[in-house]
Amino acid sequence: MSTAADRPSAPVSDTEALIDQVAEHLGHAVPPEWQAALRQMPRHQFLPDRLWLRDGAGGYAVCDRGLEPERWWRAAYSDVPLVTQVTVEEGTVVPTSSASAPGTVIRMLEHAQLADGMRVLEIGTGTGFHAALLAARLGGDKVTSVEVDAALVEQARANLRRVGRAPAMHHADGALGWPAGAPFDRVIATCAVRAVPPAWAEQTRPGGRIVAPWDSAWCAFGTLTLTVAADGSASGSFAAFGSYMAMRGQRPDLELHRDVVRAEHEPRVTTTDLSPWEVAGEDRVAQFAIGLAVPGVWHSWDTTGQVAPTRLWLADDSGRSWAAVDYDGQQAQTFTVSQYGPRALWDEVAHAHQQWTAAGRPAIADHTVTIAAGTRNLIAM
Repeated sequence: MSTAADRPSAPVSDTEALIDQVAEHLGHAVPPEWQAALRQMPRHQFLPDRLWLRDGAGGYAVCDRGLEPERWWRAAYSDVPLVTQVTVEEGTVVPTSSASAPGTVIRMLEHAQLADGMRVLEIGTGTGFHAALLAARLGGDKVTSVEVDAALVEQARANLRRVGRAPAMHHADGALGWPAGAPFDRVIATCAVRAVPPAWAEQTRPGGRIVAPWDSAWCAFGTLTLTVAADGSASGSFAAFGSYMAMRGQRPDLELHRDVVRAEHEPRVTTTDLSPWEVAGEDRVAQFAIGLAVPGVWHSWDTTGQVAPTRLWLADDSGRSWAAVDYDGQQAQTFTVSQYGPRALWDEVAHAHQQWTAAGRPAIADHTVTIAAGTRNLIAM
C-alpha cells in the first residue's frame, strides 16, 4: 500500500473531497473557474514536510511527513489552516506563517470578483498556493506577489515550479506594494491588517478592488473589501469571515505586552454592571465592533483563580495602561474594575459596547468604511 509520501500527485478522490469541503464552507458550489484551479494546483505541492497541527490543548504539535505520511496527507486535503513555519519563544511554539484554509482562500477570491485580463498584486506569497490559484485563473503574467520573508519567497518559487507556474515574485515589504508593476486591477492580501497601507490604494486602478483580512488588537477576524475611487479614496465594507496572521510590519511589540502590571501600580477601583463576558465572550460580532472602536487594546482571560475566580485583563499596545474586571463565580450583577494608566481602558470598552448596542447591534457586514486618499485612517459608519 502506498503512503502519502509516495504519492506523486493528489488522487482525484482527495481533490474532489477537498472541493466538496470548500463548497460546504462557502454554502454553495465552488465556481467552475476555482474548481479548475484547485484541480490544477494540488495543495500538497505547496506544503513543507513538517507541519504544526493543533494539539487539542491550545498549542501545536509537529507532524512530519516522513514519520506520519497518512496524517500529513489528511491534513493537506482538509479545509483547515496549516501552520508551516514557527518560532519558539520561552518554550512556546508561536506560528509565523501558515497555509490558509482553502475555503477561506476561495471565499476571498470570490470577493475580489476577478475577470479575464485583470492584473493582480498579491501581498504575502507564503507557500505560493494563493498565487498558484491566481495564475491558474488569470495566467502567470497577470500575477505579481510580494513577500517580506526571503526564505518563503525561495520556497514558494520552488513550489510553483513543480506545478509549472512562474508568476512574478519579489522579496519586498508588502506595505509598500509593488510600484514598478502598478497600476493593478486588484490588490489581495493574505495577511491581516489593522490599517490599510496608502500604497495599496495608490497602486490600484480607479474602480479596482482591495481585499484584505482584518485584524484588531481586540479581535482578529473579518475581511475588508474596498473599491478605489478616481480621487484615490477607497470605500467598502467588512464580511464575517477570515482570521489571518497580522502583516509583520503591523504586529505589536510583544515586549511591551510583558510585565504590564507592576507591584508599584495603584489602580483606580470602581464597579461595572456590564459583564466582561458581554465584550470578550463568544459574541464575535460584539468583539469585532469593540476592536474597531477601541484600537490598540487587547485582552486575555485569567481562569487560574489566583487573583479572582475569573479575571478579564485588558492592556494597550503601548504597555502603559491596563485594566482588570473580576467575576466572583456567583450570579453577580456588578463586577469590580481596576484601571491604571493614562487610558481608562475598561471605560473605553464599555462605552464602545454601549454605542454598538444603541445602534441596534449592527452585524459585521453592516460596518462600512471610507479611507481618504493617502491616509491609513478608517471611518467606520
